[in-house]
Amino acid sequence: MADHAPMEFGVFEADVGGASGLAVRGEVDMAVVPTLERSLDAAIRNSVGAFVLDLCDVQFLDSSGLRVLLHARALLAREERALGIICPPGDVRRLLAMVGVEDLFFLEDSREEMAAALMPAG
Repeated sequence: MADHAPMEFGVFEADVGGASGLAVRGEVDMAVVPTLERSLDAAIRNSVGAFVLDLCDVQFLDSSGLRVLLHARALLAREERALGIICPPGDVRRLLAMVGVEDLFFLEDSREEMAAALMPAG
């Protein structure tokens, strides 16, 4: 039987389709939220245009992690910037749907789909 040990939490730069962004991995709970929030705030401040958050490798997201996503959305909205979230079907995507916030984000299932969605029309 496969071992499903949690991945170590991490936050990394991850530009997608020309947009600045971060990739998050592991479990996002109140123990790591301060680190995530600092990283996300700094990355948003130091970027322009759409911002992408890659949650493909997030195994768990609690309400404190959800609060960080909503805070990032609010920061970007002040400048009329989009927040794209890469989030394949699974537990995290179900949480966003269950609490009724998935429409607040620009969601795609994969990095490739997000990159294609960010390409200018024409």
